[in-house]
Amino acid sequence: MDKNSGQKSAVQYLYPPIDPFDQRMIDMGDGHKIYVEQCGNPRGLPVIVLHGGPGGACSPAMRRYFDPRAYRVVLFDQRGCGRSQPHASVEGNTTWHLVRDIEAIREALGIEDFIVFGGSWGATLSLIYGISHPERVRRLVLRGVFMMTQAELDWFYGGGAGQFWPEPWARFRDMIPEDEQGDLIAAYHRRLFSGNVLEETRFARAWASWENALASVYSNGSGGDAPGDYARAFARLENHYFVNAGFLEEDGWILNNVDRLADIPGVIVQGRYDMICPPRRAWELAQAWPDCDLRMIRNAGHALSEPGISAELVRVMDKIAAEEGLQDPWPR
Repeated sequence: MDKNSGQKSAVQYLYPPIDPFDQRMIDMGDGHKIYVEQCGNPRGLPVIVLHGGPGGACSPAMRRYFDPRAYRVVLFDQRGCGRSQPHASVEGNTTWHLVRDIEAIREALGIEDFIVFGGSWGATLSLIYGISHPERVRRLVLRGVFMMTQAELDWFYGGGAGQFWPEPWARFRDMIPEDEQGDLIAAYHRRLFSGNVLEETRFARAWASWENALASVYSNGSGGDAPGDYARAFARLENHYFVNAGFLEEDGWILNNVDRLADIPGVIVQGRYDMICPPRRAWELAQAWPDCDLRMIRNAGHALSEPGISAELVRVMDKIAAEEGLQDPWPR
């Protein structure tokens, strides 16, 4: 089974496609305008979806992990990406700006508290938001945990993952002269922010391709060729956050502050063969978080679209809806 067939088979576990009942741009007052949409039941249990990257965007498929009769689903494109403006901008774009954006969205929509649902970088942001505003979080549902530590960056950009995927690693590494290969994040940073849009886009596509090549356990090692605008926003923002260590005060900040999540229930859905965010971090987090249920998914990698991961996430959200007395599970 190749990557694309794996993605197709995940669809069988999702709810039918749904359109938003609300779409808006929220002006944050500092030059950034954030795209926000709502779908599902306007009176349902609120859940906010935090996409990955940094620099990805929300997609219509992300609406489909939730019973639309039970949930009021809020999705937004984080600063600098997707439909938010300005596109690919790193000015005024830090983790703490994103935490404030979530609060601004919550207040604008009149929501007291919500379930936070996030994967990869979205899991990182979910954890940081939960630590910062535990009173606003009913539950955390996380996928493909990334803790924004130097060890994780070293694994993915320092050759660890390349031991398993030497062909795409060589393509990614060899874009950079040999004398700069000791710090590929810094080397790519110089090119992603060169001021030459053509050069930035070329290196952005290489950056995105390396990550895409490893996202699925079904991958054949080809990362594809992402559209230029998307790749440029994705790579610039991701690199900007990584160069700045996620704008956290110290390495290991999340684990060092995990006690603030003690009263918040959490579920982690983690691919056993996740090459981008190795399972060790999810396990460490679960060990330190008393009310956390870690679910390792065999034969699954990192991507949200992995069949086993999609099936488990829908199962988790259906179970929460049933526990809340909102709905019987959608007939399958």
